[in-house]
Amino acid sequence: MSLVLDQQAQDLLFRSARTANSFTDEPVTDEQVRAIYDLVKYAPTSLNMQPLRVVLVRSAEGRARLVERMGDGNKAKTSTAPLTAILAADTDFHDEFHRTFPHVPNVRDWFTGDDAVRAEVARFNGALQVGYFILGVRAAGLAAGPMTGYDAEGINKDFFPDGAHKVLAVVNIGKPGENAWFDRNPRLDYDDVVTTA
Repeated sequence: MSLVLDQQAQDLLFRSARTANSFTDEPVTDEQVRAIYDLVKYAPTSLNMQPLRVVLVRSAEGRARLVERMGDGNKAKTSTAPLTAILAADTDFHDEFHRTFPHVPNVRDWFTGDDAVRAEVARFNGALQVGYFILGVRAAGLAAGPMTGYDAEGINKDFFPDGAHKVLAVVNIGKPGENAWFDRNPRLDYDDVVTTA
């Protein structure tokens, strides 16, 4: 074996893991979400910037607002999932550099004054963290149902009215329910993807 991670862990995180489309009604606790975050926060981002922000949609009112903004194919599963998380990028991530990158005191200045660059960097690194978050959900023995079919402008308006946060994905979380999986689609092979320069 060329991998250090044991076969069971590999399967849990990758081979056997699937995007869930239905869930049981078993709740997802705050303690589980905290454990997920406390694991995935260590994964790398550029300059340790950590732009990911997470809104756990637990209230009936919040759920109704979110479901209204989801695409038609995502409304039913979002309305019945035990927990839904809105994953967003904080475009003011640079305001936390004094905590996350303290050994370079002027690093915040590198991102001041260019909103477009800051938004692009936040989106890229936030997307990395979305992937880590999904793996963390799997590591907790839960299934994730990540979605990008939604009215992004509406979600940003409803859940991030400050304008500094931009939704990246909406993820349903829980124990997989009946008929939770679609058939697995093929993956590209190593030789399709990897070349040597």
